[in-house]
Amino acid sequence: MFLKPSAENSSNQMTATKEDFLNNPLGTKTTLEDVMDAFEFLDDWEERYAYIIDLGKQLPAFPDDARTEQNYVHGCQSQVWLIHHYDETSGKLYLLIDSDAMIVRGLAAIILVALNGKSPRELLTTDIDELFEELDLFRHISPTRGNGLRAMVGKIRDLAAAEAAES
Repeated sequence: MFLKPSAENSSNQMTATKEDFLNNPLGTKTTLEDVMDAFEFLDDWEERYAYIIDLGKQLPAFPDDARTEQNYVHGCQSQVWLIHHYDETSGKLYLLIDSDAMIVRGLAAIILVALNGKSPRELLTTDIDELFEELDLFRHISPTRGNGLRAMVGKIRDLAAAEAAES
């Protein structure tokens, strides 16, 4: 879903612009290598949880009018919304995710670091479960949070598959 451009760019914004998607730092300025390095550097899971929450604070503002049933990610314990923009020029899929829970925002940020700004085909071949295993996430989050991670990734894969079929 690409929403109509708006001059407003705040947490109460009503629509997402192409620039909102393209300026998302997760996956560009904050890379997967950065996350892997931080996890390796941090000694315990309390510090890693704090880092995950800090990552979630990097999520760009999410448009209020995009908090709809169509954009809702079912299967998450918390409320989660996801919208996307397919950039035809670059052939890449850009994502915005938001949640009402701080830890889920951080987990969404990890997903964005790994998947945001990739082509639909790259996205479909990325082994996100391997990443979660490398970070040891599933052993340190509740089963319902794990289901939520899988639900977010599933919805992103569905969007990527639809874009890949159209291109």
